[in-house]
Amino acid sequence: MLLLGIDTSGKVASAALFDTDSEIVIAETSLYTQKTHSQVIMPMVKSLIEQTGKTVKDIGAVAVAKGPGSYTGLRIGIAAVKAMGFALNCKCCGVSTLEALAFNNIAYKGVICSVMKARADLVYAAVYKSDCYGLEAVMEEKILSCDELAEFLALNGTEVMLCGDGAADFFMTYRSPMFIIAPPQGRIQNACGVCLGAMAKEFISPDELEASYLQKVQAEKILENKGV
Repeated sequence: MLLLGIDTSGKVASAALFDTDSEIVIAETSLYTQKTHSQVIMPMVKSLIEQTGKTVKDIGAVAVAKGPGSYTGLRIGIAAVKAMGFALNCKCCGVSTLEALAFNNIAYKGVICSVMKARADLVYAAVYKSDCYGLEAVMEEKILSCDELAEFLALNGTEVMLCGDGAADFFMTYRSPMFIIAPPQGRIQNACGVCLGAMAKEFISPDELEASYLQKVQAEKILENKGV
């Protein structure tokens, strides 16, 4: 099956085509962009499909990073995948952005911590154990302070690879000999990780696909402050 993966959860727009039978990444494109993802992602997908000599009819399923991440980016990516799912009459899959980041570094055997910037001193984080083939959750994804995450990792007592856009700051702040940091290409969101993460998930219908923000969106906060 030809699986299309996209990630619009951060500043990088990324798309990949993955052959699930041969486990080959046929094509992948990532772009660190200042443009909105609505301007970039669908032209990127179209170009990717054309360059591989495929057509949209060859796509058997579509996977997307479902969050956490940029509210606007996530909405754009999920809306695009839902539209493709309905148009192509194919199944979809939502993959945690944090899990996809860990899958980008799946060749590392040991504990992987995906850490993304949230706000102020807070980060989105999840911890996984990698055997180079799959991931086992050690700490479920959550939003927490950097100090709380550092304490959890210290108590874990093993070497940890850090990845995600918050990895460099976290690494420089705490400077533990137990921390190593993923190379630059392993620290940013990538659609290949989304595809790999989708392989361990159940595919669903497009209308079931939802974002996972891990914190309340601004509209919800405003309504709460108004007592609605």
